[in-house]
Amino acid sequence: MTDHKKRIPTQHIIGFFLSITLTLVAAWAALQSDLSVRWIIIGIMALAIIQAGIQLFMFMHVVEPESQGGHIPWNMMFHGGVLATILVAGSLFTMSFGFSHDHDGDGHNQQEQQEEHSEMEDSTEHSGH
Repeated sequence: MTDHKKRIPTQHIIGFFLSITLTLVAAWAALQSDLSVRWIIIGIMALAIIQAGIQLFMFMHVVEPESQGGHIPWNMMFHGGVLATILVAGSLFTMSFGFSHDHDGDGHNQQEQQEEHSEMEDSTEHSGH
């Protein structure tokens, strides 16, 4: 039988604290910093890439020392990257060009309703009554 010793998973603990720290830095940048929106977005994207690397190497064991030279599953990483790209691009597209939330259910938005209402009031005022 193989001798399994109980040991503290230091790599996981370090990765966890690094991930929490990067998340807190990103939250601070978004909520409290005086940076422009452009630099906040650039900073958060950079922190996200760093955190993805930490996740891959510290939690998902991309390079295992037991795999004779560090086998990296490129096929799975490629498909995961494609899936992540599709999800992010679709989310950004929906948030940027999606429907507005001020519809009344009939397909008209509130501004169109107000314009129609004011046009109706104008026409009744000028009808001679």
